Amino acid sequence: MAVAFAAGLLSFLSPCVLPLIPSYIGYLTGMTVEEIEHRRGIALLHALWFVAGFSLVFVLLGAGASAVGSLLRDYQVWLGRAGGVLLILFGIYLLGFLRPGFLMREWRIDLARKPLGYFGSGVVGFTFGAAWTPCIGPILGGILTLAATQAGLARGTTLLAVYALGLALPFLATALALDRFLVWFQRFRPYIVWVDRVAGGLLILLGILLVTDSFTLLAGYLQGLTPKFLRDRL
Repeated sequence: MAVAFAAGLLSFLSPCVLPLIPSYIGYLTGMTVEEIEHRRGIALLHALWFVAGFSLVFVLLGAGASAVGSLLRDYQVWLGRAGGVLLILFGIYLLGFLRPGFLMREWRIDLARKPLGYFGSGVVGFTFGAAWTPCIGPILGGILTLAATQAGLARGTTLLAVYALGLALPFLATALALDRFLVWFQRFRPYIVWVDRVAGGLLILLGILLVTDSFTLLAGYLQGLTPKFLRDRL
């Protein structure tokens, strides 16, 4: 769960998402930055519908990945190793050492005019979740690969729900305080290149753990560190 949440945060901070956040909020609300500052409640409602839209897509993708993993449960060990290799390749891609043309191509659905109302913001969010871009694709693909190696449909869909939460929370915070986000972004801009490097390193580490069958050992170790009262609730 921690890995999925961190992946969501890294997706939000990725170079092809973070600089566009103010534009997304302005597009959803149809307001300027000054207007958003005085109508934060409306901006938050649009943002909530937006994140609900892309969260639905991610959860459906997680369910699909888990279903495939369940069909191949007799080959779970080899599925995990193959998934580990895929995660390592995704990590190498994010580090910039591997840039195949088909991964660099963007697939997106252009909405020249946003549908009216809050429901329209949900449609835009669904479109955002369905669109594949070189930045968010490898991170999302890594979590989907991890979901496919999990036992049970519920665990896979939960992973993608937590991933969506990691992407949604900072987006909602930005909608509430867009002016502060713009100030913070100017300070963070010089370090944005490190987001892909951190994400790439994280995926490579996960991939190595899956290939060496050490991921379950790590999960068991972390479970041992979890307080008993919390384990009983999980």
